[in-house]
Amino acid sequence: MTRDRVVATVRGVVQGVGFRWFVQRTATHLDLHGWVRNRSDGAVELCAEGPRQAVAALLEAVETGPDGAWVSGVTVRHEVPTGASGEFAIRSGGHTGD
Repeated sequence: MTRDRVVATVRGVVQGVGFRWFVQRTATHLDLHGWVRNRSDGAVELCAEGPRQAVAALLEAVETGPDGAWVSGVTVRHEVPTGASGEFAIRSGGHTGD
């Protein structure tokens, strides 16, 4: 099974609408590992790792987001998978990532 790892920044109306919870539920359902957090510039940032098809499904889901969200754009950076494991976490906005 081919693994993928992405860091994505989601812009638009994505804070205050349950976006992080949406990402966590979706990623957990897809058996992905990683994290999601609010950024100080109003965007949401996420890092997800797992099977390539599952990562692609998460990226497709965040293009729309939950009810109340409006996504104006998603920037994706692919990285080398690290073999991350554990639950998909919601991190505080002050967390600097990995």
